[in-house]
Amino acid sequence: MVPVTHEDVLAAADRLRGHVHRTPTFSSKALGERVWFKAELFQKTGSFKVRGVLNKLGSLSPEEKARGVIGISAGNHAQALAWGAAAAGVDCLVVMWRSVSTAKLAATRGYGAAVDLEADDPAAAFGRLADLLEQTGRTLVHPFDDPMVIAGAGTVGLEVVTDAPEAETILVPGGGGGLVAGIAAALPDRRVVVVEPELSTAVRSGLEAGASVPVTPASIADGLSAPFAGEVALEILRAHEVESVLVSEAEIEDAFRFLYGRAKLACEPAAAVGLAALRAGKIAPEAVAVVVSGGNVAPETASAILAAQ
Repeated sequence: MVPVTHEDVLAAADRLRGHVHRTPTFSSKALGERVWFKAELFQKTGSFKVRGVLNKLGSLSPEEKARGVIGISAGNHAQALAWGAAAAGVDCLVVMWRSVSTAKLAATRGYGAAVDLEADDPAAAFGRLADLLEQTGRTLVHPFDDPMVIAGAGTVGLEVVTDAPEAETILVPGGGGGLVAGIAAALPDRRVVVVEPELSTAVRSGLEAGASVPVTPASIADGLSAPFAGEVALEILRAHEVESVLVSEAEIEDAFRFLYGRAKLACEPAAAVGLAALRAGKIAPEAVAVVVSGGNVAPETASAILAAQ
């Protein structure tokens, strides 16, 4: 049985109703008559991640909450977990690594979480997470490989087809695979495509290998810097025959500039990969919805990309 079903995503939508923003979906005439953007960068804490966090936190027992929660993230899940835990009155620790965005680090701390910065890179951070789980007994809220987190993320897909029922293809950024797995589970009757940077291929590599394998992410799209894809997520993607597309750094930067300049969406590079696939001609621009997944970009990163046009 597939770990997350359409019914699980519907249940998540019921749990989240009134607790997350209903982010807009709008068309882009510059790209075609039937191209839509799902502007999830307007979500609470600036990305889709809060959906999965709140769905997971809502499923925890009082005893699990009392132990406190722990997560790991380059920034978006960190911020979402810090915010959600604070709202629920739950103590929160987030494992990050020394090279993460200073803006995302500051926001995570600003929401009230403690942050562990002992690791040098994403792979080392997951090792640090395992150590801290054993030492502290905290409850894990995984950023991309937990069925409740995946189901919460999948509610993005339900909103897309409600607002743009003509959309036949959904382009979704891929990091650890949680968002695209959730959307695939939510929309079993649609074509779902995972888009990743050529320099950060956790999902593609996992699909090709038939299991999660380690990668070394090196893309400007730091929000997609998972060092491996989740096994639960990969199982869902295989079951729904989700397609994979890779985009170059130049294509990501081109899409980023378009979203800023033409769509007026101040997104992060990770959120631009779906449009990058479209603008590069890797997906036909017909009946396509592009998930713009987050807007937590460091000012220096945005300015450098915009200045290079």
